[in-house]
Amino acid sequence: MKAIRIEQYGGPEVLQRVEIAIPSPGPDDVLVKVACAGINFMDIHTRQGKYKVSRTYPVRLPCTLGMEGAGEIVAIGSNVNTLSVGDRVAWCISWGAYADYAVVPAARVARIPAAIAFDLAAAAIFQGSTAHYLLEDVAHLGAGSTCLVHAASGGIGQLLVQLAKRRGVTVYATTSSEAKAEVARAHGADHVMLYDEGRFADHVREATGGRGVDVVFDAVGRTTLRDSFRATRTRGLVVNYGSVAGSLNDLDPIELGEAGSLFLTRPRLADHLADAGTVQRRADEIFAALLDGSLKIEISGRYTFDDVEAAHEALEARRQLGKSVMTIG
Repeated sequence: MKAIRIEQYGGPEVLQRVEIAIPSPGPDDVLVKVACAGINFMDIHTRQGKYKVSRTYPVRLPCTLGMEGAGEIVAIGSNVNTLSVGDRVAWCISWGAYADYAVVPAARVARIPAAIAFDLAAAAIFQGSTAHYLLEDVAHLGAGSTCLVHAASGGIGQLLVQLAKRRGVTVYATTSSEAKAEVARAHGADHVMLYDEGRFADHVREATGGRGVDVVFDAVGRTTLRDSFRATRTRGLVVNYGSVAGSLNDLDPIELGEAGSLFLTRPRLADHLADAGTVQRRADEIFAALLDGSLKIEISGRYTFDDVEAAHEALEARRQLGKSVMTIG
């Protein structure tokens, strides 16, 4: 079968198209004929070596890239009794989707409704599950709450805005340009502003009568995190779920006290996909919102095995405002 693998860490040039044997599922796995794979920053981070010592995401060299995909089950392990050959499924946080076939732990797999196409499922399962757990399990936001979403025009940012609005939350949003600000507004953000070298915090304080927001969702990191503290109300929560601008390596916990006894968390999706039931529940809610039209996912980039390097380059340059997928086969 065809696969895109890496044997060393580096730039897009380390991606290798190879022919390898079709893998066999273990007792607790399923073998999926992959139809589409999602293309994510986690794929880039894997290629760059950011998970080379991670315990949460223990992916090691050599490896087939792609931690999100959708397709049809063609074989099941001996211990699997909740899934069947022929099931249409999607998954995330299991590497190997950049290939014709992928072995996936059965506990990571969610069935796809018949009305959801493989490309949409592959675009939705990771970012949708991420936005879902951040809102439901971490932030516990409901009607009347307020939040600030950084990178609101990005894939997860767009979903956070939409899902928060479905819950009756007032959403403040930041972007890096006016064009991206229009994307955030189009997805329902109530107040949109530029980062403005950290002055977004002043704008949020002014707009909330000096109070600040209940929760900040910060996937940017080094260039925004301290100003995110300033934008958060006393005893509020800052959720640092990504670090696309780099990590903040000199944070003293006393800063959280000085900023108003804040709570700061750095969650990871893997810890919020504890079992097959949770995986399916999150997927079901995302797929239902897609089907009723209250949630929209833009597939702004479509690629094949032949142009996966271009896909990585576009994502690293942040030229995509929606989700990218790769068609397999």
